[in-house]
Amino acid sequence: MSSVKLSVVLSLLLACALVTGCASSPDDKTSSWSPNRIYAEGKDELNSGAYDKAIPLFEKLEGRAAGTALAQQAELEKAYAQYKSGDQAQAQATLDRFIKLHPASPALDYALYLKGIVNFNDNLGPFSFLSRQDLSERDQKAAKESFESFKELAARFPDSRYAPDAKARMTYIVNSLAQYEVHVARYYYSRGAYVAAVNRAQNALTDYQDVPALEEALFIMVRSYDALGMAQLRDDTRRVMEKNYPSSGYLSRGVRSGQEPWWKFW
Repeated sequence: MSSVKLSVVLSLLLACALVTGCASSPDDKTSSWSPNRIYAEGKDELNSGAYDKAIPLFEKLEGRAAGTALAQQAELEKAYAQYKSGDQAQAQATLDRFIKLHPASPALDYALYLKGIVNFNDNLGPFSFLSRQDLSERDQKAAKESFESFKELAARFPDSRYAPDAKARMTYIVNSLAQYEVHVARYYYSRGAYVAAVNRAQNALTDYQDVPALEEALFIMVRSYDALGMAQLRDDTRRVMEKNYPSSGYLSRGVRSGQEPWWKFW
């Protein structure tokens, strides 16, 4: 047999082996399942915390029941499973795709709510400063995206069952973002970076209204201007603070919440 023929035979044998190998791969156990059974199995895995098993089942259902309400539900369940498994980026991508492809879905309010939840950072609260992470390096992008999702939900679906919770979370996010700016301003002040402290406190005053953090933001500006020797700006800011917070403990005693001195408490 010539070398050319031998090469052809070997190629054919290799191709047959590959085909045989593929054909002998394990069968899909869901091939005989109805869409409803796939969904039920996926929900069972989801409820038991087996997210790695639930996700492929919902993906399979999306293809098996394409174009149906059940497929849409599977997509939302998959996003939730991705979120619970810690894959925030993938969960958001799934929800973005759902919102784009199903703008008239009766579950769109839930999709917006879940997108807000995925980005919601409940470590923004008043005790987040206990983290060792430098506050000036904290990324608030996810919190702002969360706010936008909740805002869209509340505006487009005011009667949604998810709207009240979305509004409460919006208030929390706004308060927390303003407090974050004050945390950073305080951080700069404590290190003698008074210009930076003024700028961050000013951010809070410019970007947010009627939130508790603004009282301290003004006080940081008063202290920073004083440290910089800018008496006119210090006095102007103090007058603004006295007008808006006439009973402020910061100005009368330099204390926070009637307890420790502000510069010692933090």
